[in-house]
Order: sequence, then structure tokens, then C-alpha cells
Amino acid sequence: MIRIKELSKEYTTKKGPVIGVNQVNLTISEGEVFGIVGYSGAGKSSLLRCINLLERPTGGSIEVNGRDLTKLKGEELRKARLKIGMIFQHFYLISQKTVAENISFALKAASTPREKMASRVVELLEMVGLTDKKDVYPAQLSGGQKQRVGIARALANNPAVLLCDEATSALDPNTTLSILRLLKKINRELNITIVLITHEMNVVKEICDRMAVMQDGRVVEEGDVYDIFSNPVTDLTKEFISSVVSFDVPQSILDACKGRLVKVLFRGDVAGEGIIADTVKQFDIKANFLHGSIEYIQEKPLGLFLMEIKGEPDDVTRAISYMEGRGAQAEVIRNGL
Repeated sequence: MIRIKELSKEYTTKKGPVIGVNQVNLTISEGEVFGIVGYSGAGKSSLLRCINLLERPTGGSIEVNGRDLTKLKGEELRKARLKIGMIFQHFYLISQKTVAENISFALKAASTPREKMASRVVELLEMVGLTDKKDVYPAQLSGGQKQRVGIARALANNPAVLLCDEATSALDPNTTLSILRLLKKINRELNITIVLITHEMNVVKEICDRMAVMQDGRVVEEGDVYDIFSNPVTDLTKEFISSVVSFDVPQSILDACKGRLVKVLFRGDVAGEGIIADTVKQFDIKANFLHGSIEYIQEKPLGLFLMEIKGEPDDVTRAISYMEGRGAQAEVIRNGL
């Protein structure tokens, strides 16, 4: 478990002090994948680097598995850091060393006995799907393969926590997906707690269990990924989610609508039921679909629809109430013209 309490990080600049992290409180459970989302300058990278004390906080505490890292120094801190692996956006592989040597570098840092190193390297390469790249140099690898080496290196010393600093930002979409699936596989098989920062909601949607949204050094929203996608609270979170789930409809289409515009949300198993079809059959209304999609988040469906409903006002009101009674969330965003 990671417990962050009242964490602050202040930087000294020529123009004066700059607050990177401002009184952040977070609890990340053992074995979960936790995403931290924010635009550049939000403080997410500073927060991540504070977790393993690459950046020493100005105030507050960081407990990892019951130990407050801010109170550790020297050899004690070095040993604690060995149990916190880190994956970087730009890989940081040693170009003059082979894949096996890059991974061995992390093992040497932990004083792993030489007779155990070779077998551990083979084990790690098998884990990340690079058994045939053992003696290859980084320049001969694709971006995705380089990141797989970075993951193997981060896992070398059996960490309890894996920190991912924009680990997929430099990769194309297909490679990003393969890396995210690898991380999820590692999380499930090894029960490693993963904390990743990103500005891409698709990354969070793909593998995270819970998430936090940061702005100006603060956490402005936190919770289960499914809950946040289905019911975002802050404008910033809504903005991020709109990059994945959008209700954009041409204004000319909206202007042509004379009925009541209704946004309908279906959560969980309700998304698979024919509620709208049943509603149209049961009430004297006409429904015109303007936009609709079903997203799968944490393997659960989330249905989102924008529709124009025409009919007598009382019939339309009863139809909306019926959908809500069946478990949908209906929001009237414009009454009929």
C-alpha cells in the first residue's frame, strides 16, 4: 500500500518559489493499477518522482508498505528504492550495452550474485516477450521493444511497486496498447502495484482500477475509473473524458431538433438491456438518435446516448421517468422548441 499524506513539493526558481505538488493526499491499495491524469504542469510528474524520493518532498509523508520513505536516508533509502521500479518515457537504455547487459545493470546495483544474474535475465526477457533479443543493442530495437527492456529492467529486483512516467507517450497507438496489456498482465500475475501518470484518458480507460485528476499541483477528483467515466464531477475531468467519450453533434443537427434533447447513460448490466426500445413501444413518443456508443471500462459496459424525444409533454416526461426506473440516468439538456 502507498499512503501519501499532505504531500508538498516546492521548487526554487529565479522568479521565486514554484509549488509543484500542493497538499496531496492519496491512498493506493496493494495490487491495484492507479492512474494520475493531468495536463503538463499539473504536478503529476513531481508527485510520481516524490514517491520514490527522486524528488524529496518539501512537506508531508510517503508510506510504502508501512515505511515512511521521507524519514529514510543513505543505505536504508537505497534498499527501499530497490523495491520501487520505474519506467520512463524515453527508455534511458545504455546504447553501448546489449539488452541482457542493460537488464543486468539493475541486478548489479542490487548486488545480485553473479551466478543468479544470467537465469534472472532470461526469466525477465521471457516475461516481456524478448527472448530472442538478448544479445541485441538498443539501436536495433523498435520503440516498443525498448520499452519492454525498460520494463524488464524495472522488474529485475522484484519490486512491490512499479512507477510509470508517461511510459507510452512516445509510442504509436498499437504499440501503446501492447505495452499496456503487458503491464496489466504483470500486475495480475505478480500482484505489483502500478502507479502511472499520463495525459491520455485512453491509457487510464485501458488498464487502471482507480485514478486521480491533478490541476495546479492538487488532486481535484479521485475515484474508481468506471465511476469517474460515468459521472465526472469537475469540468477538467469532463474535458479529459470527452477525448474518449464525446457527445459532439453538429450544431446544424441540434438546431433542426424540435423535440426534447435527452442524454441517457446506462451503467453496468443495464447497458445491455433494450430499455430505449421498450420505452418507445410503451409510450406514445418518437425517438431520434443523434449520437450513441457503448464503451467498455474495466470490462464493464457504459452506454451513452443523445436522443431527441418527440410527443406530448406528459408522455415524454413519463417516458424519461420509465427509463430512470429501469436503471438509466436521463438528463434533459434542452426542452422542446
